[in-house]
Amino acid sequence: MEERLALVLFSGTDDKLQAAAVLTAGAAALGRPVHIFLQYWALDAFRADRIAGDHGLAPEAGAEGRAAVDALAKAGQASWAETLRQAKELGDVRIEACSLSMDLLDLEPSDLDPLVDGVEGVTAFWVNAGEGQVVFI
Repeated sequence: MEERLALVLFSGTDDKLQAAAVLTAGAAALGRPVHIFLQYWALDAFRADRIAGDHGLAPEAGAEGRAAVDALAKAGQASWAETLRQAKELGDVRIEACSLSMDLLDLEPSDLDPLVDGVEGVTAFWVNAGEGQVVFI
């Protein structure tokens, strides 16, 4: 088995979620298992009633970044959520919500989009991450 890639997603902006989705899809296409741990504002973006919404961009994107992202979307680039769905079809991709963040945001598993496979604590995240690479976005 290839070395696992573990992603900790903290930011809920569309540009950072898209970057995570592209990394995930690339790893899945190469046969690398991917474990995604959703914390705070990234978890909030995975709510079933918000996943398709506009989550803004990181402040450093500015007006030029907004124009570039809008142009890509208009040209047909898949959303970060659709890219993650495709990645899950390609390979071993698990998306887990942080239990502490679930409590903080007063969420139940039923509040989340079906992309999210379950809920785990930080200790379980580290056990599941194994010896692989961990990336924080």
